[in-house]
Amino acid sequence: MENKRNDGFSYTYSAGEQAEIKRIREKYTAPDTEEDKMARLRRLDAQVTNKAQVTALVLGVIGTLILGFGMSLFMSELGENIGFAADQALAVGIAVGVIGAVLVSIAYPVYSLVLKHQRKKLASEIIRLTDELMK
Repeated sequence: MENKRNDGFSYTYSAGEQAEIKRIREKYTAPDTEEDKMARLRRLDAQVTNKAQVTALVLGVIGTLILGFGMSLFMSELGENIGFAADQALAVGIAVGVIGAVLVSIAYPVYSLVLKHQRKKLASEIIRLTDELMK
């Protein structure tokens, strides 16, 4: 009698499935390679502008909402509905609207100020990376 050895069953996945398996595995493993310099430079540059944009947008949106509320107070019966007399609603609406307009109008100067501050904060790192990349 001949003794046949059974080594088991072997199956290999297709190339597409292998790539998908690698992508899924990379999500759950710690990165073993350091971020390349160009990617870090792009990320730092985006970080500078993103923080300034978010700050200005939040300020602008809040200012716009306050301006709209002030306009609603003196252009509709909203002021009377919440307990103001007609002339009081007009005065309060104008005051609230002016506050909102001021907030909207300072959004761009705040953007410039935050951008300048962030550039100053990250300038040394960005200059160091660009010097390394240009060599």
